[in-house]
Amino acid sequence: MQDQEQAAKPAAETANAAPEVMPSLEELLKKAELDAQEHHDAWLRAKADAENIRKRAQADIASAHKYAIENLSTALLPVKDSLEAALATNNATLENLKSGVELTLKQLNSVFEKFKIVEINPVGQKFDPHQHQAINATESDAEPNTVLQVFQKGYLLNERVVRPAMVSVAKAKSA
Repeated sequence: MQDQEQAAKPAAETANAAPEVMPSLEELLKKAELDAQEHHDAWLRAKADAENIRKRAQADIASAHKYAIENLSTALLPVKDSLEAALATNNATLENLKSGVELTLKQLNSVFEKFKIVEINPVGQKFDPHQHQAINATESDAEPNTVLQVFQKGYLLNERVVRPAMVSVAKAKSA
C-alpha cells in the first residue's frame, strides 16, 4: 500500500505544480513575423553580397583582359627600339644592317623564350593536323604524309597552337 501512496505522490505533485504557460497565438505570430523579417533581411544582404562579388569579378576579368599583354608589350619595346635605330642610321652598310637585324632577331627570340612562344618548323616530320595546315600535297619518294616544305612557320604559346605551320605534304607517286 505504501508503494501506491508513493506512486500517487509524484502524480499529485505534478498536478499541483504550476502549469506551463502556453504563449498566446498573437505572441507566436509576432515571433514568427520577427523571425521571417530577420530571414528576409539576411537573404537581402546575401543577395547584395553575391551581386557585389559578381560585379567585382567581372571588373577583375575585364581588367585582366585589358592588361593581359602588358608584360609582353614591355618586353617587345626594346625590339621596336632596335628596329627604329636601324632605320634611323643614314649611312649603314649592308653588313651593318644585317648584323643589326640579327641582333634584333636575337632580342625577339629571347622575348619568345621568356613568354613560352615556341616555333613550329616541322620539315621531315609526320603531318599533324593539330599543328600544321597542308597547303598542297606533292608526289615524292618520301613517306606519305611527311612534311616536305614549310611555307610559313607556326607558333605555340604554352603548348597551344597560336598559328599552325603552313606546309607541303608528301604523297605517294602515281603508278
